Amino acid sequence: MSAALMQLDDLPAIGLAEVNATAALLTRVDRKYVVTPDQLDRLLDRVADDARVLQIGDRRRFAYQSVYFDTPSFDSYLGAARRRPDRFKVRTRRYLDAASTEGSCWVEVKLRNRRGQTEKHRHAHDAGHAADLTPEALAFVASFARLHALAHELDPVITTHYRRSTLAMGAARATIDVDLECTAGDGRHRDRIVTLGARIVVETKSERSPSPVDRALWDLSIRPTTISKFAVGAAVLFPELPSNKWHRTIADHVVLVTG
Repeated sequence: MSAALMQLDDLPAIGLAEVNATAALLTRVDRKYVVTPDQLDRLLDRVADDARVLQIGDRRRFAYQSVYFDTPSFDSYLGAARRRPDRFKVRTRRYLDAASTEGSCWVEVKLRNRRGQTEKHRHAHDAGHAADLTPEALAFVASFARLHALAHELDPVITTHYRRSTLAMGAARATIDVDLECTAGDGRHRDRIVTLGARIVVETKSERSPSPVDRALWDLSIRPTTISKFAVGAAVLFPELPSNKWHRTIADHVVLVTG
């Protein structure tokens, strides 16, 4: 474990109920950064006096699995690649460290509004069907006007695994993701794995103004990066897709492991 991640264990804890009460942020502005372990260490030094770390039981790092769904024409991916104002993502998210299956899996719809904010909507999902959309999940997805005509075309195209820690600072949050792996489809085929090597994704989530983590990163001369786990994974694993938006990120950070 890196020294930066060990430093997270020294910060005060916050429980899930308090995070949800003060910083649920289902409508928010997201900023993403790719940092080295050393840069994360310096960031945590700067925010240590104000930050608390999500702790559930005795855990502060949690394993996630996300399965992203798209149409045969890659409407979701192309919406992001072409910066369409009405872009969307559909995924299932499974919390692999959950003590029980109840609440351990959700189907999520993320919509971008014209103010540049992300609106996230979620519905409880059967963990045994994390790689497919049940009739109930399809009805939920189709209830959004943007997705009504597309819901029944959706199939799994990218699966991601990573470990996440969450910082809370008042109404703002930041997530720290390590050990990212992206694979094609439902994740069962692991002949090609997209990773970031030792690099770490820090994502800030705030209502409007930059969060304390944003300001600390800017003080360290670290600026937001154009990155999406889904989009970068798809761009590398499906090279026929247009990928100019993520070309610099892929060139600077992405490692493709083949086996």
